Amino acid sequence: MNLVKSLLSLSQEISALKPIQCLLIQKSLSTINKSKLLAIVFEELLRNPVSTSFSPSILLCFEEMYIVFQRIKTLMEDCCSGSKMWLLMRIQPLANSFHELTLELSTLLDIFPVNELDLSQDVEELFVLVRKHCFQSKPSVDPRDDSLRRDVLALLHQIKKEIVPHHLKLKQILDNLGLRDQSSCREEIECLQAEIQNQIDEKSKLDIASLIGLLRYAKCVLFGSSTTQLEPDHRRRNSLSEIAVPADFRCPISLELMRDPVVVASGQTYDRESINQWIESGHNMCPKTGQTLAHTNLIPNRALRNLIAMWCRQQRVPFETVGSIEKVSGVKATKAAFEATKMTVYFLVNKLSVSPSMEAANAVTYELRALAKTDSDSRACIAEAGAIPILVRCLGSGVGSEHPNLQVNAVTTILNLSILEANKTRIMETDGALNGVIDVLRFGATWEAKGNAAATIFSLSGVHTYRKRLGRKTRVIKALMDLAKDGPTNSKRDALVTILNLAGDRETVGRLVEGGVIETVIGVINVLPEEAVTILEAVVKRGGLVAIAEAYNSIKKLGVILREGSDTARESAAASLVTICRKGGLEVVAELAAVPSIERIIWEVMGTGTMRARRKAAVLLRILRRWSAGLDTNDVVDSSVMSVGTLTTMLPA
Repeated sequence: MNLVKSLLSLSQEISALKPIQCLLIQKSLSTINKSKLLAIVFEELLRNPVSTSFSPSILLCFEEMYIVFQRIKTLMEDCCSGSKMWLLMRIQPLANSFHELTLELSTLLDIFPVNELDLSQDVEELFVLVRKHCFQSKPSVDPRDDSLRRDVLALLHQIKKEIVPHHLKLKQILDNLGLRDQSSCREEIECLQAEIQNQIDEKSKLDIASLIGLLRYAKCVLFGSSTTQLEPDHRRRNSLSEIAVPADFRCPISLELMRDPVVVASGQTYDRESINQWIESGHNMCPKTGQTLAHTNLIPNRALRNLIAMWCRQQRVPFETVGSIEKVSGVKATKAAFEATKMTVYFLVNKLSVSPSMEAANAVTYELRALAKTDSDSRACIAEAGAIPILVRCLGSGVGSEHPNLQVNAVTTILNLSILEANKTRIMETDGALNGVIDVLRFGATWEAKGNAAATIFSLSGVHTYRKRLGRKTRVIKALMDLAKDGPTNSKRDALVTILNLAGDRETVGRLVEGGVIETVIGVINVLPEEAVTILEAVVKRGGLVAIAEAYNSIKKLGVILREGSDTARESAAASLVTICRKGGLEVVAELAAVPSIERIIWEVMGTGTMRARRKAAVLLRILRRWSAGLDTNDVVDSSVMSVGTLTTMLPA
């Protein structure tokens, strides 16, 4: 009887499902009705105390029936929960699946020995009725569904030929799919993006990419621009910023939570997008260690990725980022998807150029901001359509004071555009663009605007010549210092990572020191220790005696980081202390020696730190030992040439 109970439960679950909306309505409704009728049969069997045992043939039929019901339930749920547009594209094979399952059920009902059961006449008639309906099933597709599918394919074909679709035809198709506003279109796009992850063959991924392009265009053209998505995005960002993200989960370049951690030749881990951008900008060294990379191969750090994913689930933080076909799946755009993107971009840029009000401009700018996040094709199209000069008009302080959201959206769009290497040049060469970003960095209406302006400077400084050019601007350095001192944590982080990038140029380091960078990082070292000590390491390494003298007051704080910091922070702290002590003279070493328990702290780093931290700690210990013996600390051999054997002999037993 347990098997009958399971069949009843399963048939009731199917009966409780709603028919598939808009598509396969008859197929799904017929399946639900059959399940309801068979549920009555199972209820009758459970109520009848005589039927306590069944023959082997009945049991076999019940077992097979249970499998068929499971498959029916799975098919129904998949059709109801997925993308409507993708469901439409697969309408024929799905109709065949419903038909095949109905035929399997029909076969089981045909051979089922119903006479062996003690059923009432009414229930037995229901059984016969279900068997008859199953037998009459046909594999055909509803003509309305098939016509709708052909209409969508025709639209994609038009777009592929660069023919702009007729708006009324677009509206008719979306109406038939139940997509009647911004929100439903946005949800459908997200469903399609998630669907890409479920596909194995490349053709299906490309087909979905084309559908996404079509829907993005239709959403903008039919329902206008909207900023309604900004609020949930902002809440998500705030919720993540309120959580203490483990230091090892942050990318050393972007300082954001890593989504796709990879290991470079130096052994350091970065987020794939950030390190790719670094390498493509012409750098051949590890951003953290400064080592020249023997090769540029990126090895996925799957163990760390799994840990990050697990942590995200525990914190209820979205791990996979939606909105990027290219980033999430690596799918290249089809001709139809690319042309749809171009049409969407030109529609939005033209609309922005003639926007009658700031509110309308803000809505369009947000759409461009969201589109610029998606992939390289979108970023290229937006820039080529002439969006940058128009966006520059939205960066001014007048706009910021009256419409702060517009200023935020404009500078963030430029930030997203700057990810593409060719767009860096476009931004730097567009009249007023760089000055506009710098003005937002200095006088932006919100901390978010200032932080994203700093991130734009960081992105632009990925090109060596632009890094030198930006580093010569006193306004940039002062604004970054002010943001690092006074901004909230996220904005401080944006400023610090940009300062670190600028510090890659020796000439700029001098200006950073003159601008008070060491005082600034000492001031934030308790809030963002990793970022602060990494900058300090870079500055004292390249900043000369002035930087060393300025860093004198940081020695005790570096000692604290050496004791309590993360592996990354301890590594940078040890490297900074080595440089400061070797170039700062006996007075500096004496200051380090005065830190309580400093030798024990150094021994701990030598035993538990990263390989580089151990090497630097070993040098520090030798410096302290020579100082205490009254010897010249400058004679200490550099850690980079110390052998592993030498280190081993120095470690405590």
